[in-house]
Amino acid sequence: MRSTRKTADMAASETILSVKDLRVRFQTLDGTVEAVKGINIKVNAGETVAVVGESGSGKSQTMMAAMNLLSSNGEATGHVDYRGSNLLTMTKSELNKVRGRKISMIFQEPMTSLDPLYTIGNQLIEPIRRHRGLSAAAAREEALKLLRLVHIPDPERRMKSYPHEMSGGQRQRVMIAMALANDPDILIADEPTTALDVTIQAQILMLLAELQRKLGMAIVFITHDLGIVRRFADRVYVMRQGEVVEEGEAEALFANPQHAYTKMLLAAEPTGTKSPPPANAPVLLEGRNVEVVFKIGGGFLGGEPLMLRAVDKISMRLKRNQTIGIVGESGSGKSTLGRALLRLLPSDGVIRFGDRDISQADKQTMRPLRHELQLVFQDPFGSLSPRMTVGQIITEGLLVHEPSLTSKQRDQRAVEALREVGLDPNARNRYPHEFSGGQRQRIAIARAMILKPKVVVLDEPTSALDRSVQKQIVELLRKLQADHELSYLFISHDLAVVRAMADYIIVMKQGKIVEEGPTEEIFGNPREAYTQTLMNAAIDSKRFRASA
Repeated sequence: MRSTRKTADMAASETILSVKDLRVRFQTLDGTVEAVKGINIKVNAGETVAVVGESGSGKSQTMMAAMNLLSSNGEATGHVDYRGSNLLTMTKSELNKVRGRKISMIFQEPMTSLDPLYTIGNQLIEPIRRHRGLSAAAAREEALKLLRLVHIPDPERRMKSYPHEMSGGQRQRVMIAMALANDPDILIADEPTTALDVTIQAQILMLLAELQRKLGMAIVFITHDLGIVRRFADRVYVMRQGEVVEEGEAEALFANPQHAYTKMLLAAEPTGTKSPPPANAPVLLEGRNVEVVFKIGGGFLGGEPLMLRAVDKISMRLKRNQTIGIVGESGSGKSTLGRALLRLLPSDGVIRFGDRDISQADKQTMRPLRHELQLVFQDPFGSLSPRMTVGQIITEGLLVHEPSLTSKQRDQRAVEALREVGLDPNARNRYPHEFSGGQRQRIAIARAMILKPKVVVLDEPTSALDRSVQKQIVELLRKLQADHELSYLFISHDLAVVRAMADYIIVMKQGKIVEEGPTEEIFGNPREAYTQTLMNAAIDSKRFRASA
């Protein structure tokens, strides 16, 4: 735990950022939206301040306003004091001397923040030269030092790499290096680990703690994950609907939360366990020695192609009313396996659905089976057409699989599906962008459930959601499974969610199964070193700060 001396030092240190009566408004087609409602926040030199809350609470907009980075329809009023200057009244040229130099920001998804057309080296060198006036050679040396500082292996080679040639964890390290390029006073980290695997998440959090100790900078950590905040932050501000509802030192706030909303967030961890199906339950989906190989490169003047074995001779059986959790880091092959079993990717080996061999089934042969084999994706916003109403999205599959239904019958089915997933049926004439992330995921689930499937592959269905919403979706999926005797393949890197959902676990690494068994056996006594690493990383991502 954090020492009392450090807490006392923080209390006595200089306040370098002070947000007073900050209000953020957006002008929309539906009128004025007040996103932040007169909040007060302070950040002391060298400390970590966490701003937590669910999506829509205003936490990110608070920091975007403080940096004067609001969208064109946004307006901020109040006072944001950085070392005696109000950031809200600075000119663009004045702001450019602060942003990226004294106050830096890293974002949740580095792939969208890094320019795909420029090498990592160029993207690091440019801000160094702009802010510090160094020569190209000197800036290159500084860029190499930064890559070493954030533990990028073989930095000389990586300077020539493009973003798509690096893993998610490496890209996030590059974003941190860019943020540190000009020795900032304050680093604002906006959900920097949400999209990462548990092992990479722990590494990034440890890296931030290490860099803070070395460089003495303050960190503003924006997140919805209170498990991280508990040991990463010195002080916490809890936001809800644009207001700060509770604040205090991290240890005190977690030990004795006062506000009902804070208590709800702390209780939002998915809990419970799933009982296994009866031993004599029929097998619905089976794979034997399933293999998926991708050819990378090659062709005319391309040299020999690289053959990537994404799924390497995997065998598994999914019974009725069973949930198999498939876990592993990015690139382990878990999503590829799920798609291969649904015949959405070409594969070798044997795949059986019920009493049918579908190993070589083509698109036409699979079409009448599709309503029984459904897939729910990680990002519902990306998988729902923005040009279709919710009712049209949900009933689209009925046009293919039950063409005899009238429009009135389809509409009634949409009403029933929306009610079943806990949404107001009157919302079926609205569009996806009018819903929250959790509501969009319910819409995606309704689209699958309206077809009355037997098997559903859930590919990271909760990873982009707030913890409280995750818990709701887990409870919804459990209820749907119990009501309809569904079988799930639940693919995730979030071990807390997997433990609550699955009765059987498959652990994958580099296309192979390294360990499998009943959920409590895997979590209680993992045998393989890789499984132990995953479990320890899940614990370390919440505990690492105790030793920092």
